[in-house]
Amino acid sequence: MSVILQTSSLTKKLGNQTAVDSVNLSVPKGAVYGFLGPNGAGKTTTIRMILGLLRPTSGEVRVFDKKMSKDRADILRRVGALVESPSFYPHLTGRENVKIVQTLKGVPASEISEVLQLVRLQDAADRKVKGYSLGMKQRLGIATAMLGQPELLLLDEPTNGLDPAGIQEIRHVIRQLAREKGITILVSSHLLSEIEQVASHIGILQNGRLLFQDRLESLQAKAHETVHFRVNQVEQASQALRTAGFLSHTVAGEILLPYEGDQVIARATKILVQTGVDVYGIGHTKSTLEDLFMNLTAEKKHVS
Repeated sequence: MSVILQTSSLTKKLGNQTAVDSVNLSVPKGAVYGFLGPNGAGKTTTIRMILGLLRPTSGEVRVFDKKMSKDRADILRRVGALVESPSFYPHLTGRENVKIVQTLKGVPASEISEVLQLVRLQDAADRKVKGYSLGMKQRLGIATAMLGQPELLLLDEPTNGLDPAGIQEIRHVIRQLAREKGITILVSSHLLSEIEQVASHIGILQNGRLLFQDRLESLQAKAHETVHFRVNQVEQASQALRTAGFLSHTVAGEILLPYEGDQVIARATKILVQTGVDVYGIGHTKSTLEDLFMNLTAEKKHVS
């Protein structure tokens, strides 16, 4: 799969702080790339450098195999973006606001109705924006970003501050654009639970550093299942299991083993009983993607 967006050692220093630290993004063509990280991790700064709105301290951005530093105008003609909250004229209608951007971009007026339909605002297009919900305003922002039929769409926290209905609307729009238009989308968020419902690829940023980057399935594969044994003699039980070849360890007075099937549980239980250990209870847990995300980003933030 060809790469449509790539950064090489992208770095941005703000005073004495490093907001983005040697980030190497790789966004495949046709992907929905979930750019994840806590608030203040450096996501917006990275997106601004990708768009040429901020000059990197060092490193390089390549889009469509062109350097942003040399071919910014050519690149941006093929890119749509929604960075932070969009601004509109509240006394004008949704259609009139889109028309202003259409005129500035110099794209055909026929695209106005098309982009409004894409974000499901055709029925509200002639209502004044001051009466729009926050979710509708976000969708209107995506509509303006879609003018010019971009090949790459960058969405910075598009669900931030939305209620569940608004989040669902934005999620639907992202899926539709990727599925029906084949657009490559980079969408940033601090909520893994939202991103995992739309993304094909994941990048996790913390303290300006890229901690993980791969397909969503690769992150899901890191989730593991664990068997918990509650026993009366913890040290004796742990030693018996290790002697039998189990990768056991002790946490909070319980014996933990990797779950590898019910047969393993039965075998471990038999060994404990034969050793003279009383087994009071057996539990079974599975780490979630949210657990993995929290573990990866557990360090204290230092950049806003």
